[in-house]
Amino acid sequence: MKTILVCGGCGFIGSNFVRYLYNKYPDYKLINLDLLTYSGNRDNLADIERRELGVAESSSRYSFIHGDIGDKNLLEQIFINEKLDIVVNFAAESHVDRSLYASYDFIHTNIMGTHALTEECRRYKIPRFVQISTDEVYGDVPEGYSAEEAALNPSNPYAASKAGADVIIKSYMRSHKLPALIVRGSNNFGPYQYPEKLIPLAISNFLDGEKIPIHGSGAHVRHWIYVFDFCNGIDLAIHRGKDYNIYNIGGVPRTNLQVLESVRSALNLPHPLDHYKSHTNDRPGADLRYAPDTAKSSRELGWSLEHDFDSALKSTVQWYLENKNWWGKIKRDKLFIEHYRRQEKADYY
Repeated sequence: MKTILVCGGCGFIGSNFVRYLYNKYPDYKLINLDLLTYSGNRDNLADIERRELGVAESSSRYSFIHGDIGDKNLLEQIFINEKLDIVVNFAAESHVDRSLYASYDFIHTNIMGTHALTEECRRYKIPRFVQISTDEVYGDVPEGYSAEEAALNPSNPYAASKAGADVIIKSYMRSHKLPALIVRGSNNFGPYQYPEKLIPLAISNFLDGEKIPIHGSGAHVRHWIYVFDFCNGIDLAIHRGKDYNIYNIGGVPRTNLQVLESVRSALNLPHPLDHYKSHTNDRPGADLRYAPDTAKSSRELGWSLEHDFDSALKSTVQWYLENKNWWGKIKRDKLFIEHYRRQEKADYY
């Protein structure tokens, strides 16, 4: 039985990845370490926790630990008590807007926390460490595509903090021969996504009869990927990827306005999109286009998209229609309301 430590496994992508592994690999033991910050939610994995109720500890395939990846003493406890085969790090502050007015949290978790985790992986000789990163580290790409070895040119504190983490891990790969790899994803969407992000915010606002605020013109291009395609890419990187490598896992290009039109269409709303949106000032330093080159992942991992954008979006919309209790509770929370008011006013200071 392999034992995998998943850091940040109660967040959007992390929880979907835990469920993906739990269902696919019945001989894997999964340990989920999560600090449960505002976007971490144990309810995301309530189905797995129910399935584990009454299971003897010796047979248990899933456990949860509440804690910070930057807590060296806690990490030492886990690394001593568990014979870890793989560590996968999703733990991160991830919302660009928040990074513009609360950058300390991003530096603390994304850089210092990742460094602490990387150091413990080195000390305890973990056979494989996988860092989950983002295509935002490449910065604006006016034309062409960003291959894995392209220069890093982050444009906001979030992207800079993720780039910093990548550089730290690359230094460990070179200096300490740490058996690690980095997976850089593009804009994910799917079930359990915290509704500060564009797609769940649009779905929930449309259903609540609220307008969706658009940064600037809405012409920004992102590569959108269904979270299950991204989980598949990470899985392939873990099992087929080569140490000391970086792999881009990207989706299909859409402008923000195109995405919103697809959401409006999937919900069968009666009016044109203009009826449902409002415009705010663009983010400071906003990137107009991301474009990760995924040729290496296709060639070396055998990865490809398995879900087309429109079908995946319809499935996502259906999930939010069926799970209003989940996102409704979040949108009533004080932290969400305070951030949303800032977002509406484009208040980043």
